[in-house]
Amino acid sequence: MDADERSGRIAVVGSIMTDLITYVTRMPERGETLDAPRFTMAPGGKGANQAVAAALLGSPVVFVACVGDDAFGEGARANLTSLGIATDHVRTVAGAASGVAPIIVEPSGENRILIVRGANDALAPADIARAEADLRTCAALVVQLETPLETVYAAIERGVALGLPVILNPAPAVAGLDVERLRGIAYLIPNQSELALLSGLPVATRDEVVAAARSLVARDIERIIVTLGADGALLVDANETLHVPGVSVDAIDTTGAGDAFIGSFVHHLTSGHPTRVALERAVRYAADSVTKPGTQRSYATRAAFEALLTSAAADNTR
Repeated sequence: MDADERSGRIAVVGSIMTDLITYVTRMPERGETLDAPRFTMAPGGKGANQAVAAALLGSPVVFVACVGDDAFGEGARANLTSLGIATDHVRTVAGAASGVAPIIVEPSGENRILIVRGANDALAPADIARAEADLRTCAALVVQLETPLETVYAAIERGVALGLPVILNPAPAVAGLDVERLRGIAYLIPNQSELALLSGLPVATRDEVVAAARSLVARDIERIIVTLGADGALLVDANETLHVPGVSVDAIDTTGAGDAFIGSFVHHLTSGHPTRVALERAVRYAADSVTKPGTQRSYATRAAFEALLTSAAADNTR
């Protein structure tokens, strides 16, 4: 099936977590106990977050993942199904606990996260192979690093072989990631620290970020998109550098903003928008997410985001 004959379906291979979020007035010192004003539990995981962002914006999503046979796994599957995400390839692993992510959020909105992968570690190359018939119907494949690296490599290889644009978010950063096995992917989307780890180069300045990204383009990765937090995003390929500025907002919780960016970017890209437009909308979508608490529950629906775009366009004409 040629790329232009495929539907706008997006395949996501990745993790499912339950976020255990504690909001604090400040981080405790070593050995110190503090009262925390608020705790909440919410669906998360980088793979699930990116799938949900794309689905909320209107993309049909096929998800390949693993959950444990516990209440967290049942809740995660029910959440995905309620959002219209296809879970035929979400496998329940007998005897395994589902993944969880304890998260501490400071008053500034900055966060610190622990990951307990649980059943996510059971996702295997065989799961990718079993999903091939559905992967063939998709317009793009998205992968992250909260599952075993051999499974990540298998997903990339299968996607490239099927002619799919493969988008890799190399997060959380993994020192053992083999850049040579990323050949052929269409978009690598790291943040600055992940770019530094992958390239082995400094990234303190804009010029250094560009040089580090170009070093990866030279290794047969088509395009690098570096997410820069409040400063937006930077696209680098063999021919150009494009900076999309950030959107000024009052951030209250940055958890999941990178996943919001990727889900939005892939949605808009597979909906036929030029890369620049997809980037601009992804930056705005991610910025909107940090103005609300939580991960998936902070992501705008298609209607809400279209209203936001309309409002922003009106403000620009004043």
